[in-house]
Amino acid sequence: MSNRLRFRSGQVQLQKVRVDGATVIGAGDLVFLDGDNAKPASDFPWDTDLATTQEGFAGVFLGVAHQASPAGEQEPISVDVSPLSVYEFDVAGAVYEVGDVLGVDSVSTALTSQQLEKVSEHGRAIARAVEYTPASSTRLRVSFASAFHVGSANVNASLG
Repeated sequence: MSNRLRFRSGQVQLQKVRVDGATVIGAGDLVFLDGDNAKPASDFPWDTDLATTQEGFAGVFLGVAHQASPAGEQEPISVDVSPLSVYEFDVAGAVYEVGDVLGVDSVSTALTSQQLEKVSEHGRAIARAVEYTPASSTRLRVSFASAFHVGSANVNASLG
């Protein structure tokens, strides 16, 4: 995990979120809300297969951590929930078109905290490609869709 925040452009909307002392989060991690605490994607529980796990993660996806939280730290961190900000993220090697939808990637039976992959179902998606890559690429500019921002394209984003 590189723990590098790769913000490129757009409007950021930061929310302060609690982190429990046993959780380690790096700047640039994709985080989800577990109760009232932020956790990195790698802490999300595996459920049956990758598609099911990605769909569950999308339902609680918060955004991109702008601050690290080392072990033992309990101070809130800033997380970007804006659908208007653009980040450069590691992706599974492929050719990408503008508008392709992406979900969090996995290694074996664990989600990764800083890598995405192309998905076919919108219910599994947390990001959208905002650039075209003419050759197989492992870095891509994307915008995110938080389940906690009513202006995002996440199918789980709503009030109430």
